[in-house]
Amino acid sequence: MRLVYLSPVPWTSFAQRPHKFVEWFHAKRGGDVLWVDPYPTRLMALEDLRRLKAGGWGAKKQTKKRKTPAWLTVLHPRSLPIEPLPGAGVINRLLWNDVLQEIDMFIDGGECLLGIGKPSALALQVLDRHAAVTSLYDAMDDFPAFYKGMSRLAMAHREVDIAMRVNRILVSSTMLAERFASYRAKLALTHNACSADTLPPIDAARITRGRPVLGYVGTIGHWFNWRLVFTLAEVNPSICIRLIGPTYVLPTEPIPANIELLPACDHGAAIRAMQEFSVGLIPFKCIDLTASVDPIKYYEYRALGLPVLSSRFGEMALRDGSAGVFLVDKHEELAHLVRTAMAYKCGEEEIHEFRKANSWETRFDASGILP
Repeated sequence: MRLVYLSPVPWTSFAQRPHKFVEWFHAKRGGDVLWVDPYPTRLMALEDLRRLKAGGWGAKKQTKKRKTPAWLTVLHPRSLPIEPLPGAGVINRLLWNDVLQEIDMFIDGGECLLGIGKPSALALQVLDRHAAVTSLYDAMDDFPAFYKGMSRLAMAHREVDIAMRVNRILVSSTMLAERFASYRAKLALTHNACSADTLPPIDAARITRGRPVLGYVGTIGHWFNWRLVFTLAEVNPSICIRLIGPTYVLPTEPIPANIELLPACDHGAAIRAMQEFSVGLIPFKCIDLTASVDPIKYYEYRALGLPVLSSRFGEMALRDGSAGVFLVDKHEELAHLVRTAMAYKCGEEEIHEFRKANSWETRFDASGILP
């Protein structure tokens, strides 16, 4: 069996759920994969031009390009950024002829699975052309929540069309499962996970150096709660708060002296940086965009034996009381919460069991999408 996968992220981006899905599929079935990179599915906005110009703080230091294995081919659809407009699919269809023909030839070459990682007009056209092929939609995010106005409405409509047509639906969070509850017969809640094979040995998972560090690794966008981070810095002046990743939204006030803002790095360097954390931070705002999020960094932090200090958003809100998880409430005494989190000790057996239960292989095996 082979796989056509229309991805929500480029192949060359840092490893995310889509990359782990196709790697798992190839390991299980041994078949080739045709990966289709995403294209703009909303109208251009002023912020897009600013981002293209600036690249985000530290974004240029993002690392080496991902290697393409022999069993995977990457397609790059061309398109105009007009998809939400009526008739846009017809116009872009002229630019997709080569891509559609390559997908046709790949599917005609033998038994195939069609995976859709993000709703789009191109995905709908592929479904129309290959209605008899087994298909799935893997919803890793609330995609309409990323957009506004006409683009948001168009994405929501496309997502419903996709959900109705595919044979299986995987969702990464409880909130998404509730949203797709009407498709219960083909729905599977498949949380995110971690790449256990890229982690250091359990007995070397933590490295303690110097003063305590509250650390975060990831993109800093409009969902990032700068106010919470500032408060943590103010009530814990002797503790370093280390933020690592591309920064697209900076605070309007001066950054406290005990906050370190470092550029993005590759996954290996990120793991090494996490090993020096005392506590892993996930300081997200509680907004529509984060309500459906199951953060991968939670799994990485806990797989390194780190306690996790998080705001009460998305799937994290349902982990209240879970081992090593400390949630911030509105009236929480933050200095006390930080001390409690730092006092948490995670044994090697607990780390081993967590890695085993929360690997990508375990997740996708349990989804039941392959017989």
